[in-house]
Amino acid sequence: MVGALPATPRFHLRPMRPRDPEEDSRAASSLELFFDLVFVIAVSIAASHLHDTVTAGNLGDGIMKYLLVFFGVWWAWMNFTWFATSFDTDDWLYRVLTIVQMGGVLVLAAGIEPVFARGDFLVLILGYVLMRIIMVTQWLRASRRAGSARRATFVYAGGIAAAQVLWVAWLFISDPVVSMVALIALIVLEVAIPTVAEALSWTPLHAHHIADRYGCFTIIVLGESLLASANAVFGAFADIEDIVPLISLGVLSLIVTAAMWWIYFWPPHHEALSGMRGTLAYAYGHYFIFAAAGALSAGVGIEVDSQLGRSALDPLLATFTVSVPIVVFVLGVWLLAIRGSAHWVINIVVPVCAVLVLLDPIIPIPTFLTTIFMIIIVIALVVCPPKDGQSRFDAEVVAG
Repeated sequence: MVGALPATPRFHLRPMRPRDPEEDSRAASSLELFFDLVFVIAVSIAASHLHDTVTAGNLGDGIMKYLLVFFGVWWAWMNFTWFATSFDTDDWLYRVLTIVQMGGVLVLAAGIEPVFARGDFLVLILGYVLMRIIMVTQWLRASRRAGSARRATFVYAGGIAAAQVLWVAWLFISDPVVSMVALIALIVLEVAIPTVAEALSWTPLHAHHIADRYGCFTIIVLGESLLASANAVFGAFADIEDIVPLISLGVLSLIVTAAMWWIYFWPPHHEALSGMRGTLAYAYGHYFIFAAAGALSAGVGIEVDSQLGRSALDPLLATFTVSVPIVVFVLGVWLLAIRGSAHWVINIVVPVCAVLVLLDPIIPIPTFLTTIFMIIIVIALVVCPPKDGQSRFDAEVVAG
């Protein structure tokens, strides 16, 4: 009938159809950015407990528990991010389920302290399972109109659901050796689910959107590290007479963090998302990049405690807690995003300077050599063009 109003969707829900991978100007939504904030809370708490554990002299135990906790944080974030790039409808049900998932992140964050204090994973696993059950619901909803990706949605839903049952069962294993073997097997199972699902039927991928989402999370984690590092330095002023080393550490930490930001955002990340092998390498490899960025703040705090004489850790190892996360971050970005699109000079300068950062502990000024080598990398990125002979700055000027 002429003039009739369009039919209202049932229950005011939009059909969850696959998103167009060629959609113009697709960037992170406000909901996705809001979603990231609770993960930053979890990362901050994990880094804080890493700092406390390592400062107490338990280096190996602190690193192992941090990496395990960070896996849960990162894996839940990544699964939501990749689902959203394919099926985000932004209707009220999608928003509500996402907010409930955020609640699961907060429960997980509350469970981080028991993990570090006494190896109790109960609360952390419950929060993780809550997040993953929401993802099962999302995948089942997407399966109704997924088209050629329908088989993948069922694999995701079934695989994630089965893994959560096994995570709950894992809590009841008392034997330490069996528990560790089962833990590794469960992590392998979780990581394998997307590989199997995407091999059966590829879900739509918006490369620019994924690159933007990973970039947003990188900025947030680097910002958290910068804040925690600043708080560690500022909080130590009242406890030390010679503040010059602390001021130097604070200034150098700012420069190094800025260099990490520069390095990460220099390459065109979307170009790394090509083919299943390259896409999975990019997706999974960021675990090390994000974990390293999150651990940097703990390293600076450990170095401050070492200068104040409040650390049970050897001063040499304390310096390595700053340099090693930087090395892992830079090498990770180079391997995943820079190497394939960079000038040969950059492909020499970046990995060589990154490895030379490990020489920092041999001099008495904390992070001094690290700062020098990071500045050299940034200069190389500015001066040397990529493979096509035109720098990104030149390209932007031409486009403007």
